[in-house]
Amino acid sequence: MNTFFDSFKNHFLISMPHLNDPHFEHTVIYLCEHSKEGAMGIIINRPANVEFSELAAHLKMPIQQASLASEPIYNGGPVESERGFILHTADKVWDNTLPVTEDISLSASLEALEDIAKGAGPDAFRITLGCAGWDAGQLETEIANNDWLVCEADLDVLFHTPSDMQFTAATQVLGIDMARLSPDIGHG
Repeated sequence: MNTFFDSFKNHFLISMPHLNDPHFEHTVIYLCEHSKEGAMGIIINRPANVEFSELAAHLKMPIQQASLASEPIYNGGPVESERGFILHTADKVWDNTLPVTEDISLSASLEALEDIAKGAGPDAFRITLGCAGWDAGQLETEIANNDWLVCEADLDVLFHTPSDMQFTAATQVLGIDMARLSPDIGHG
């Protein structure tokens, strides 16, 4: 048995055109964790119809930096869809912050949202509701079935590219034009 395991932590998963799951169709996922036990990631290119001002009002949290009021909240995935996650640059850390790399962290705390509302948050962030998760071996099977393209994450695509351009920008990291891809790649 091959015991080699290649983690795709800090990589993008880019859905292939034939992926016919409404949760993941035309998505880019940032993988925060990937081990033999499974994987966890955040969809980064699917804005919810919610702005930060609505979330802050729901949490009774005043926004002290007006420019943040219209910051979009994203659908991070179908798992724990009521729970908030903040994917952010590693310049800020809270008690339950998970460092993904030396540049990127994941937090899920009210304190992090409060700091963002005060204008004292990280340099760059993406607030999501929910995440994506895979059981042991599930993601590897999906990749083997050509459901996902995998490439190293790019900070500019992650935090500084508009959500409607992230899918194209992520595929360009690989030098691929998705319109030219066949769903039968690798299946002879």
